[in-house]
Amino acid sequence: MISAVIVHYRTPRLLEAAVAALHEDARTSAVSLEVVVVDNGAAGASAAGEAAPEGLEARVLRPARNLGYAGGINLGVEQAVGDVLLLMNADVAVEPGCLGALLDALGDAEVAGPRLFWDRGCRLMLPPQALRTRRAELDAAWAERSPAWGRFFRRRWRRRARAFWGADAPVICYELTGACLAVTREGWRRVGRFDEGFRLYYEETEWLLRARSRGVRAVLAPAARCVHAYDQSAKREPRAQLWFEESAERFRRRRYGAWFAALLRRLERVPRRFEEVAPLGGGSAGEEVWVEVTPLPLGAPATGCRVAAGEARDFEIPEDVLGGVRSDLWVRVTDGGCRDLGVWLVKVDQSRLRRQRVRRPAHPEQGRRSGK
Repeated sequence: MISAVIVHYRTPRLLEAAVAALHEDARTSAVSLEVVVVDNGAAGASAAGEAAPEGLEARVLRPARNLGYAGGINLGVEQAVGDVLLLMNADVAVEPGCLGALLDALGDAEVAGPRLFWDRGCRLMLPPQALRTRRAELDAAWAERSPAWGRFFRRRWRRRARAFWGADAPVICYELTGACLAVTREGWRRVGRFDEGFRLYYEETEWLLRARSRGVRAVLAPAARCVHAYDQSAKREPRAQLWFEESAERFRRRRYGAWFAALLRRLERVPRRFEEVAPLGGGSAGEEVWVEVTPLPLGAPATGCRVAAGEARDFEIPEDVLGGVRSDLWVRVTDGGCRDLGVWLVKVDQSRLRRQRVRRPAHPEQGRRSGK
């Protein structure tokens, strides 16, 4: 049996869709399934109309307070009975065949993550999580403060992301996202619970690093596909930004040491500067290029998809992505050598969903965003 443990916070429609997709895939794939929902937003009058709906085909746990993502997962796992645990956000919907592909991948691993897409049309692939080493942290921080370094950073990042996106069989990967992780019971026992000191963000990062240190094998399972409506729960929690900052500081101090955490804080006080990129020119109809979409002016991390060069200029961001974002989006077109060909900014007016292309990008003082 697979036990899907879903942490929910005030997104009932997305939760209903997530549970329905799980049961449909389980039925068509002949997989035994239970669904356990931990409703972190159930407590308090302010959650009226946003709690997990009645009649949901799931067992719903309603803690007296918001336990955070780590605490919610731990509570759900304690109550689940399956041999395989599927740890999920409520804003994730599995595609047909996902559960079977994850089970297949777990035949040779203890942890498996699906290929995640940002849109229901499964075009924009979400990237791997950031590398977490002292060198990688300095690299990413300085890339936002030196346009020349940012250009080289993007090229290096793209080579890594495209290897991740191009995988056609399970590959070892510890940069999976906690939005959807399949874990065997034995794997969970060996690694242990999520660290509840991380209320939101970084909990799966720390857990996967712990898994690697304990010899637990984790893989990307590209045949397993999910759609992740990114960051929908966090934007409804007013403490999300505070929790992110606390989690980032806690992770840095524990992983790298207090001295390095202090060094990063000093570096992050340096003003950000981003490079202008020429407007997109014409391309050969026979070429293929990559379109990358991100809320980050640096241009990485980003979602990506491959298109014909002649189609890049008219690329439209899917409506379901535009409907869920909290900030403007940068669209970059890049060639097979990971070089920038052009960029534009899609300005999103959430009240009207108005989009406007700006061929010469502005330079907002916007930091990197990470989340569920």
